Order: sequence, then C-alpha cells, then structure tokens
Amino acid sequence: MVRSEMIQRARELRRNQTPAETILWHLLRNRKFYGLKFLRQHPITCEVDGREHFFIADFYCAEKKLVLELDGKVHDYQQERDTERDMLMKSLGLRVLRIKNEELAELNIVKLKIQSAVELSFSPSLFIERGSGGE
Repeated sequence: MVRSEMIQRARELRRNQTPAETILWHLLRNRKFYGLKFLRQHPITCEVDGREHFFIADFYCAEKKLVLELDGKVHDYQQERDTERDMLMKSLGLRVLRIKNEELAELNIVKLKIQSAVELSFSPSLFIERGSGGE
C-alpha cells in the first residue's frame, strides 16, 4: 500500500470511529492518561522477509511503545490474523494490549489494565494481553 493511501485510510478510520473507540479516545486524548501522548488510528509499517506489512493501530503511545487494540466481535473470527499482527508489532519492539469492546462497560478496570501496561518496563519478552473472555 502506498504511503498516501495508508494516511488516507487512517484518516477515514478516525472520522468513522466505533462507539468503543470513542469511549477509549475520550479517556486517552489530550494527554489525559498519565500525561502520555496517544495517537489514534496510527499507521504502522514494517518489512519482514522482503515483504512489507501495513496495519493501523487503534491507539499508539510512542513514549511507551504501547499499542492498544480494541477487539469487537469480528476479532473472534480472526485470531490468527491478530496473532500475526501482534508478532509483527513485537518484532518492532512494540507491546500490545488487546481490550475487548465489552470490557469498556467496566472503564475503571480498563484504566487499571492500561495503567499496568504503561508501568511495565520494556522487556524483550512478548507482552500481548488479550481481553477477558474466551480465547
């Protein structure tokens, strides 16, 4: 995908965010969460084995190298794809926290999960936490 197409797609996603993304963005925007700068619908690219990979992270904090992914029902059917994306992000030195949309009903618990992820010092071990509920 051409860089201009990636940027355009990310802009479209920002304009048409889901209700779950709206809730989480309200919590994260304008450095409201621990003074950290989060970007929404942030394009990420990498090259692995001569192949370019492109995806858009729901929320990204460069300072903490943390990606927050909101998982709606569609993610129940694409776990293999999500796992591949998570591994690619790990190869870039990023950590991924997946949050199921349903978890946003308990926003205080979600805040604690994000806080824990923020407070973890980076280690080379894989940090991918899936939301509660059947994996």
